[in-house]
Amino acid sequence: MPRYSKKAGNKVEKVMHEMKEGKLKSGRSGKKVTSRKQAIAIGLSEARKSGAKVPKKAISKKSAPKKAGRKSATKKSATKRATTKNSSQRSTAGSSTTKRVAKKSPGKRAAKKSASKQTRTKSAGRRRSG
Repeated sequence: MPRYSKKAGNKVEKVMHEMKEGKLKSGRSGKKVTSRKQAIAIGLSEARKSGAKVPKKAISKKSAPKKAGRKSATKKSATKRATTKNSSQRSTAGSSTTKRVAKKSPGKRAAKKSASKQTRTKSAGRRRSG
């Protein structure tokens, strides 16, 4: 279990008190902090800056580790061209689901709505099976 110094605890306590009074503002935006977790994070950050004993920040699990290898410039440009070409074709053509639903339903809005619903369920099914 990580241990925090008394100085860090005092800093967090002070920040929590500021938050309760409505005086605690976030760093860049300057907006009022309302979240308890955010207030604790600000307190620990300030304690770190002042040199108190605070365990290292946890690495986020969302971001995957970056690969060390580099693509060559020609490969990058070729990949970029291929993706832009494919995306422009897709946008002009329209999805097959939209076309299929448009034939069935009378209104344009109804077609779009049901098409988006169908694509969501399809993609959710793919995510589960893959």
